[in-house]
Amino acid sequence: MTAAKLTVLLRQVAATLTCALAAALAGAGAAQAAATVVIVNQNAPGEGFNDPTPADPVGGNTGTTLGAQRLIAFQRAASIWGATLDSNVTIRVGAAFVPLSCTANGAVLGAAGAYEIWTDFPNAPRANTWYPSALASKLAGEDLTTPEDPHIIARFNSRLGLFDDCLPGSPFYLGLDRRPDGQIDLVTVLLHEMAHGLGFQTFTDDETGEQFFGIPSVWDYFLVNNRTNMPWVSMTDEQRRISAITWRGLSWNGPNVTAAVPGVLAPRTNLNIGGANAGAAAGDYYVGDASFGPPVSASPVSGQLMPVVDQPNGTGLACTPLDAANTLAVRNNIALVDRGTCDFVTKARNVQEAGAIGMLVVDNVPGDVVGLSGSDPSISIPSLRITLSDGVAIKAALLQRSRTRSGVIASFTLDRTRLAGTDRQRRILMYTPSINAPGSSVSHYTTEAKPNQLMEPSINADLQHVVKPPRDLTFPLLRDIGW
Repeated sequence: MTAAKLTVLLRQVAATLTCALAAALAGAGAAQAAATVVIVNQNAPGEGFNDPTPADPVGGNTGTTLGAQRLIAFQRAASIWGATLDSNVTIRVGAAFVPLSCTANGAVLGAAGAYEIWTDFPNAPRANTWYPSALASKLAGEDLTTPEDPHIIARFNSRLGLFDDCLPGSPFYLGLDRRPDGQIDLVTVLLHEMAHGLGFQTFTDDETGEQFFGIPSVWDYFLVNNRTNMPWVSMTDEQRRISAITWRGLSWNGPNVTAAVPGVLAPRTNLNIGGANAGAAAGDYYVGDASFGPPVSASPVSGQLMPVVDQPNGTGLACTPLDAANTLAVRNNIALVDRGTCDFVTKARNVQEAGAIGMLVVDNVPGDVVGLSGSDPSISIPSLRITLSDGVAIKAALLQRSRTRSGVIASFTLDRTRLAGTDRQRRILMYTPSINAPGSSVSHYTTEAKPNQLMEPSINADLQHVVKPPRDLTFPLLRDIGW
């Protein structure tokens, strides 16, 4: 089977090889550096990149229409990737703003992936292995894709924040100055999605473990079971399927990423539970960090752990100012609250105003550790998040308590023996939640990395339009696969 025939077969399915963020392409813009990235506008007149709705310049984006500002943001992202990559083949990104899945509380931001994938092309480093078309063309030294086709296909949500049923009030921030102020930064989303199209994705099915047409992707050689050190490419379909839903089970074993990890990632945050009444709950716990409030430091924040109880079922949401009894309980202590009903910042503000020195949030659904989102510069206490199962165990130790003391001591501190989001060999973990997340599992970094990485499955507010160390590990991974 020749490379050309494979390309024809793949063309119809390439659009499914996307991430959960979504993407689109617009206009015609270019960034001239080590590589040239050209944006091809696939929107119809009056839509997407051609939307004539007047817009005031914002954050350095001088466009005067919604469509023009979207295109300028694309050009900024293309410039960053163009200055980072090395290729003598112009990279074409086919993009459009279109309606994507939305609710009032959540939305798909965009999706992107390789338009074609190739194997056994001239100068291919590995035989019988899939490569995304932009990378395959770079390695071949010639454009393998026909000129009328893009290398990357991308779609972005045209309704985001602009309609009542699509995350109202949270549109894309179109400025270029990295000051989204609670909005979703479009340039960051574009950098993320372009990385998927450049090759930050596997072409093996992470739900079934089946290789595409029975052929591994270059990605599969670097993904490794961190318990057995067996690479994905050597596993059976069933082994790959199971590994994709094994939390903290898969790591990236590429030399460029592993070498860069110590200079990029910070020590892991740790929760220790102790004290006279801790009982079976005593020990260390994995936690999710908060994007608001002071980060946990080497100086521990430690105190009696006291639950907020403000619901008939015994849980505590802390969505309103605490009453006298709860204020007495959490004052000068660490407040335990439950996830739900209101945002995390509101909970933190309420327990802080009641005098708590820290907040520990218990998840309200089964799952793995994730962080706490939100932003509020007035929050001055640290906050962490634990899983529902860990919360149940810790709550059991809190049943015997007085109004002001529990005998259960919580300590927020750093574990300097481990880097956040790595395995015991200091290789970065990949995103493998216990419940498969199509479009997100396997083809993203873990959500436990600190600082947050561009290629996590969600866009975090602290990202900085950077794709390289010492801030980010996206480009080292692309180097591992051949860039």
